[in-house]
Amino acid sequence: MQREGLHAARGRSRTVWKNGQSSLPRFRELGAYHGQGDSRNGVAQLSLCWPWGGGVSQDWSQEGDDLAGVFRKHMVAAAAIRDTRALPPAVKALQTFVRVNVHDVGGPGVILLHVCCFQPHGARLRHSRGLLVTRVGMDRLKVLAGHFVAGGPASELDSRQTSAEASEPPTSIDVKYRARSNINDRGAYEALYKGSIQEPDKFWGKQGSQYAWKQQFQEQHVDCNIDVRRGKIRSRWFAGGLTNLAFNCLDRHVEDGRGDQPCFLWEGNDVGQDRVLTYRDTLAEVCRLGNWLRSQGISKGDVVAIYMPMVAELPIAMLACVRIGAIHNVVFGGFSADALAARVADSRARIIITSSTSVRGKKSTPLKQIVDQACKLASKEGFKVDKVLVLEHSALPKGKTPWTQGRDLWWADELSQQKPQCDVEWLPAEAPSFLLYTSGSTGKPKGVQHSTGGFMVGAGTTAKYVFDLQPGDVFWCTADCGWITGHTYLTYAPLLLGATSVIFEGVPVHPDPGRVWQIVAKYKVRQLYTAPTLIRALEAQDHKWVTKHDRSSLKLLGTVGEPINPRAWQWFHEVVGESRCPIVDTWWQTETGMIMIAALPGAWPLKPGCATLPLFGVLPVLLDSEGKEIKGAGEGVLVLKQAWPAMMQTLLNNQQRFEETYFAPQKGFYFTGDGARRDEDGYIWITGRVDDVINVSGHRVGTAEVEGALSSHAACDEAAVVGVEHKVKGQGIYAFVTLHSDSDYSDATRKELVKLVREQIGAFAAPDTIHWAPGLPKTRSGKILRRVLLKIAKGETKDLGDLSSLADSSVVDKLIERRGK
Repeated sequence: MQREGLHAARGRSRTVWKNGQSSLPRFRELGAYHGQGDSRNGVAQLSLCWPWGGGVSQDWSQEGDDLAGVFRKHMVAAAAIRDTRALPPAVKALQTFVRVNVHDVGGPGVILLHVCCFQPHGARLRHSRGLLVTRVGMDRLKVLAGHFVAGGPASELDSRQTSAEASEPPTSIDVKYRARSNINDRGAYEALYKGSIQEPDKFWGKQGSQYAWKQQFQEQHVDCNIDVRRGKIRSRWFAGGLTNLAFNCLDRHVEDGRGDQPCFLWEGNDVGQDRVLTYRDTLAEVCRLGNWLRSQGISKGDVVAIYMPMVAELPIAMLACVRIGAIHNVVFGGFSADALAARVADSRARIIITSSTSVRGKKSTPLKQIVDQACKLASKEGFKVDKVLVLEHSALPKGKTPWTQGRDLWWADELSQQKPQCDVEWLPAEAPSFLLYTSGSTGKPKGVQHSTGGFMVGAGTTAKYVFDLQPGDVFWCTADCGWITGHTYLTYAPLLLGATSVIFEGVPVHPDPGRVWQIVAKYKVRQLYTAPTLIRALEAQDHKWVTKHDRSSLKLLGTVGEPINPRAWQWFHEVVGESRCPIVDTWWQTETGMIMIAALPGAWPLKPGCATLPLFGVLPVLLDSEGKEIKGAGEGVLVLKQAWPAMMQTLLNNQQRFEETYFAPQKGFYFTGDGARRDEDGYIWITGRVDDVINVSGHRVGTAEVEGALSSHAACDEAAVVGVEHKVKGQGIYAFVTLHSDSDYSDATRKELVKLVREQIGAFAAPDTIHWAPGLPKTRSGKILRRVLLKIAKGETKDLGDLSSLADSSVVDKLIERRGK
């Protein structure tokens, strides 16, 4: 391709590309014309359209190169071409490295193209969106509106294009949605929010009264202290009340006549494997397991470990434990024998409930074999597991399952002998309901302990308002029950509200990338709650995997685990949700037990990548570097000034560590460990962990800011940065970068990435090292273990601490191998 006629204006604040016929002989065959973009502060998405109703778009950020070079180097997988058989050979040749961005056809010859512009601003990416409305002729396409630079007049367009008025793209999106919770504007929210902060006894008492209590709680039921200077930290709610989680999740719905409503919709690893359990079915199985646990001597306060795949029996086991007052300790089914043994021994769990094996995609995990190893390891530490209850998985039948006589028992054999009725253990509201271990930087996992009454009301209330969840709704939280999201919003909250919860055993790309959307269509899912990690993985696939399935049942989308980047947010909103579903971007933690900051659907405009406003009873505060409260717009450390119902009670057997970790760093507050920014609308943006701020030559730069700049490169899939010691600058920036599968890991790409950071943030923020990463060490919830990256960057690879929470530990070995290359 020649460079003449297709140029970038160097040295200007705005770069304009113009299409000359002589410069693009290959594209001229397609009748292709394009608009213009702004490369001043970020990424412009350029569009290429065809007369027969297709189009492609490409992110572009490298100032000074030509558009032909961009398409030659960086185009990615083709999608949404309406009929590939009708395409000329030249177009078919491009299919391997182009991506379509056509979202709607507005009548004969009219195509609507969504064009997005991402601009770094502070520690986050600000999202803008514009529309290119194109009219197709027999021999060419004319751009009617091609300007999407915020502020300023439209720039020069190609002489063959028709000029049109330019408009500034919106920085927020107002999705029309009528919430059944009746909170449909910010005024209604603020009235309730004010009451929740000023009169927590009254507000939460009203919320709690919607659930069943054997003994009603007191009118003044809240007793909390989060200031270490005033004595022991405590969070007690619904004092005097007796209740039971399982009864509220199951019995009361059956008693209300909804026993035949589906409770769980289980979808197996392979297509065609499915199962429907009604509320009555689930209650009967929970009772049988509860009776069996009692027959083994398990009673109120005893701990039961659960190590299972995502089968219906996993939440059933959780519910059986809380029914009889036992405390469940769910361990993610991907953890190693060492990790399982540590959690079993620390919690003194005499019984382990497991499965013969687990299958996700094409990978199987020998769960029973791992349990056997864990029991031996625990025994060496002086703790003996009495019984192991094993569910037979179809992928590994009884005859092939390793067995220890006298200790191991089969689920089906044991439960078939139990009655489908089981007495409820009515518990004080502050009684512990479950333990969930979260990894610590010291290498020893922390056993986070949650209550019964406060957790119950917090879970149900947040699901009611954030997801607009109502009885009969089909709700799909894609998280594993080994994590807090699966506890609160797969097992408990949906059932507390009488909804139907979807459970998926497999992986989202098995047997093809359309599996998630096939499940949505099959079960008519109304609310989909998932992680940005999964969204980005599916976004990279051909859009046809989404559009071929009916998604009309979807009314609301949600994200959890990390802030979602604007590009993924837009794809989730426009392609998956067809621009009609609000997205609730939620912030919370294992320790908080419930969502803390999120949008209420339909109540206020959304901002891509922003969690927006605090939920009821949540009082966030931003502190500056001196520990002073920031009023109004500003950026600082995010802390919480007031206790809330689902707050963790303690760390198992370690109240001192509990107080030192979460309350001592900022006295009088709960220390979240996250940084945040509050904008002029009062919206809260999570900027990343505060210990992820890097001080380079006196310049404090957030890791999220540098990662955002690196990720804006067209070839970059994701990035993570850490600060390392530097002889001159104090700290230098060490970047781990993963590129798209078809991109070139080269020195040239390294230079482009560094240049991008220099342009978008400043020379001081330029990474000293770019470490090519085949993947990043993440937990199943999508969080990056930065302490592992820091040790790899520093070359301290002998002791990496606890790696049990990693979704794929092999990534660590690959990163170590690539260090210095």
